[in-house]
Amino acid sequence: MRRTLGAAPRRVSQPCPDPHWQPVPRPLQEVSATAARHAQPRAWLRAVVWLVEEARLHPRAGDATLRIARDLAGRMDYVAGTVLYDLDGTATRCALSRATVKRHVGYLRELGALAWVRHGSRRNLRLPGRPYTSTATIYAATIPYVYDRAHGNRIDGRGFTARVIGVPVPPVRNSAGDSPDGQVCEPQSLGTHPHVPRIEAAGRCKDTPRRHGRPRATPLPGSRTSRNPLQVATDIRIAAQVRPHIPWAQSEGLRRLAYVLRPLIDRGIEAHDIAAELTSWWLSWRPARPAAYIASQLRDRLATASHDPLSADAHPRTAGPTGNPAWQEWLQQRATATEFREPQRTDDDRRHARLYSWDRWAEVTDHYASDPDDALDLYGARLCAYAVKRASGGWRRP
Repeated sequence: MRRTLGAAPRRVSQPCPDPHWQPVPRPLQEVSATAARHAQPRAWLRAVVWLVEEARLHPRAGDATLRIARDLAGRMDYVAGTVLYDLDGTATRCALSRATVKRHVGYLRELGALAWVRHGSRRNLRLPGRPYTSTATIYAATIPYVYDRAHGNRIDGRGFTARVIGVPVPPVRNSAGDSPDGQVCEPQSLGTHPHVPRIEAAGRCKDTPRRHGRPRATPLPGSRTSRNPLQVATDIRIAAQVRPHIPWAQSEGLRRLAYVLRPLIDRGIEAHDIAAELTSWWLSWRPARPAAYIASQLRDRLATASHDPLSADAHPRTAGPTGNPAWQEWLQQRATATEFREPQRTDDDRRHARLYSWDRWAEVTDHYASDPDDALDLYGARLCAYAVKRASGGWRRP
């Protein structure tokens, strides 16, 4: 018979301070079924400290729970918020027993602060070269809704993929404006400065202009102040074709580049001509702001051309590549050659030739003798070998 005298009293769990709180049931401790949102290590650790120390929702969670949570946060992936369980390693690092680590990790799951990504298994995976291999347990850091509700966070979505879209703004406290009786005064109101004139809105204008804002860039000569979306898309497409050919302009964004190239685009100049114009500047250095450099150069060139009484025909050596007669003639020849170029060969052409040219082996032989690569592309290696062998007399009917 077991003695009961002098025995330590059985430890009874303290009731939860919040009578409405219920631990998360085991089926809802999975990533696919949890109602808590995904979190990263820093935010997750702050939430765990609040759940354990301040809210004290779980009656059995305490210092050991926080010690294990800090160990998990230190090994957690910074973006994905996932961590390997590592029961033995966690027990060694936290100076706790394996059973204690298991219990307190279970408390974190019941609080909604951890969710299973993958359950570990002791089943052997039968990997080659290893006598025994098991799978590891992986947890994901989660923050329950009770934490967001207590802190006034606004949440978009539900479950693991929910995210915070708004946080409350803390009240402004006056450093020396607290009342003597201990009450906090209202936030300071914005007043007018004696040296700043008041801006009066005239008429029905809804918004007042900014007096001290960033000055807007002066539009380039020849560029339109307003453009419809299709024109803007065309400008960006042309800028995307020009930028790869200009090494010193490849660090500039497409929208800025398209904006500064508007004077050339409005003249009807094609993308390759614009690239030739920029290449003719022969820059041996890289401007820190390519768009600003292009804008200044075009502004100077357009201003010089407007004040120069002589045309580009009087200065053939200073004319750009777009005004060179030889360049225009080459472009015309290229367009004509492209227009009368033979249509490209398709897969249907190859399929038809390889099916119905076995009886015309003489034509295949002649084609192979004149252009072997083209014959192989059209008829294939098997049909070409058959035609050459048939023409050489080395083929016999079985």
